[in-house]
Amino acid sequence: MSLVSLVATLIITSSMAYFVLLVGSGLKAIRRTGTRLDHLGATEYGTGPTTEAAALAVYFLVPCLDEAEVIGRTVAGLTINPGTTTVVVDDGSDDETAALALAAGGARVEVVRRDLPHARQGKGEALNAGLARVREMVATRGQHPDQVVVCVMDADGRLSEHALDHVLPLFDRPHVGGVQLQVRIRNRDSFLTRFQDFEFWGASSVTQIGRSATGTVSLGGNAQFSRLSALDSAGERPWTDSLTEDLDLAITLALRGWELTTTPFAAVEQQAVEKVPLLLRQRTRWYQGHLMTIKRLPEIWRSPHLSHVAALELSFYCLSPWILTLPWSILFHVCLGDLILNGSALLDFASTPVATAVVVLAWYLLAFAPAVFNGVLYWRRDRRVGLWRGLAMGNYMVLTNYLSFACAWKALARVLRGETAWAKTARTRETPEPARALTRPAVAS
Repeated sequence: MSLVSLVATLIITSSMAYFVLLVGSGLKAIRRTGTRLDHLGATEYGTGPTTEAAALAVYFLVPCLDEAEVIGRTVAGLTINPGTTTVVVDDGSDDETAALALAAGGARVEVVRRDLPHARQGKGEALNAGLARVREMVATRGQHPDQVVVCVMDADGRLSEHALDHVLPLFDRPHVGGVQLQVRIRNRDSFLTRFQDFEFWGASSVTQIGRSATGTVSLGGNAQFSRLSALDSAGERPWTDSLTEDLDLAITLALRGWELTTTPFAAVEQQAVEKVPLLLRQRTRWYQGHLMTIKRLPEIWRSPHLSHVAALELSFYCLSPWILTLPWSILFHVCLGDLILNGSALLDFASTPVATAVVVLAWYLLAFAPAVFNGVLYWRRDRRVGLWRGLAMGNYMVLTNYLSFACAWKALARVLRGETAWAKTARTRETPEPARALTRPAVAS
């Protein structure tokens, strides 16, 4: 076996083993709850408030920079939850973000205004400024940090119906420090946006559920629930200047012994990026932040709070761009070239059309097994998609992987050049929805 074949085999087998273990763990966790894969397939977002009085105080923290396109709907969807407080951090916006947030939330929302030169220093800095205000309110109200949950929401985020009813009970376990919800794409009406939904809502969400077995679920930038005492354990400024401050926080909390988990009963809906150049910019930032988590491997290996299995899972996740995406972007083309040159040998012993069809089908199922599985899984997550459409989306992965390859290499180039500029995700103006989504329950705040 050549060196190239050996490396390719190692990458394929290790990635498949990791994928199969996480998906299997996720499916087992979902089955154990007694629910179905398509439980949230047709749920509504931003309309159903919590129905039970919670023992925990909830503070929604929404960092914003020029979010006039979406902030009103988001704030309206958050403030319908009784007993909660919404803090919008206006990070030096030039538009009417602050005014629209106040108009949508009234007395249930507070705006923290940041001005230049302190504003626009990245999402982490905006979150830290908002958290400082949350801590002030918690102290004034006499609340204990163990009984306070801070939920980071993107300006376009909407929680699924009764999401808090499913999230807050998870914090009844005192060692749970964070809960991250699955992500659904709202504007999935084009190929590009539909494929982003395929990525988030299919295998990605199931593997996240699978990572709850080791307590190392990654925190995301949207619907990121954290116990305030867990954030306090990470210091005065728990969010760093990392380009993926959410992933960095997840590692920090795991290292301090906090369990990070999720639930199959709740999700968050957000916008997808609608143009390829903007998507490339967004994913490059994600890859760059992910690449830089390699610096935290020594902390992971030395941590007395992580089990061996948790440390191994978290290490593999941090290393995945280095040992999977970047090498495979080269080896994939080596394997493809070999197939083109020598693929006809597969048919040498097929003497009939039926035998040829069997060989081709067997080769397809082996070579495209992840694509087929992901397509079926996406269909199972939302039956409205249709099986054939799901399978088609799975096979499109062969082409869309080029986007990941490009972003990973561009991110590596930025790392080598020392570039750390932070670019926010662009939003799209949405058509107003029916007024019933804004109706608040008749309860006191």
